[in-house]
Amino acid sequence: MPDISRVKAFLLQLQEDICHRLAAEDGGAQFAQDSWQRPGGGGGRSRVLRDGTVFEQAGVNFSHVHGDQMPASATAHRPELAGRSFEAMGVSLVIHPRNPYVPTSHANVRFFIAEKPGADPVWWFGGGFDLTPYYGFEEDALHWHQTAFDLCQPFGNDVYSRYKKWCDDYFYIKHRDEQRGIGGLFFDDLNTPDFDHCFRFMQAVGNGFMAAYQPIVTRRKALPWGERERQFQLYRRGRYVEFNLVWDRGTLFGLQTGGRTESILMSMPPLVRWEYDYHPEAGSAEAALYRDFLPVRDWIVPK
Repeated sequence: MPDISRVKAFLLQLQEDICHRLAAEDGGAQFAQDSWQRPGGGGGRSRVLRDGTVFEQAGVNFSHVHGDQMPASATAHRPELAGRSFEAMGVSLVIHPRNPYVPTSHANVRFFIAEKPGADPVWWFGGGFDLTPYYGFEEDALHWHQTAFDLCQPFGNDVYSRYKKWCDDYFYIKHRDEQRGIGGLFFDDLNTPDFDHCFRFMQAVGNGFMAAYQPIVTRRKALPWGERERQFQLYRRGRYVEFNLVWDRGTLFGLQTGGRTESILMSMPPLVRWEYDYHPEAGSAEAALYRDFLPVRDWIVPK
């Protein structure tokens, strides 16, 4: 049987660790915490750092909710779960840096269990992390994907390639025919071969996020930038908003389960802009993002 208490203890400590490391990297602002209760059952604690030296906004949420009916977003691809009660817990974070040379990043690790009388519980883990640069650096992209590759290796030689492809497929903005960023890892419905194996993988992904992201922040946060870079960053943040509001299953799940709207939408950037029919100048650093980084590519070729 799944040990829900172990999962919850890990997630609460993960939130603590990530917030501590992000605040230290920022060197200025601290996280403010809101604890909240969900009327339908459960609650969580949201932590948000705003107007920092490095991070314009960073949100790291823990939630543990339960209810009598699985929401439509969770049963759309698992119709056999309709009518079951559920518990869902996870840590979800989105980081919007101030410097346009530092990428935005998102990570999530979660656990679901659905039950009904007289039947075995159905449970699974999901999660992953992805990177959304505004200005691409090969060194950063290689480090990001090498870290993802390395954490997957103990779990099988094909794990990275499968979950990297899943990430590329998921974080695709269909109405733009464009990737949201350079991807990373995405997994869902993980429940084999057993609970302990799956839990260890979820822990590896959760713990691996800062190993993947923090060195990039450290390397880029002091680079000089100006109004041109800022305006491009704000424009590209619009893609983030479009994906999260139109395609993201996690956003839909949170809203459909009556979650705390402020916590669900803390993934939105604090400032953003849209521009009609924008095209980057040929040969520019902005054009390089579209040419060299957003198209899906194999950053690491498994041996």
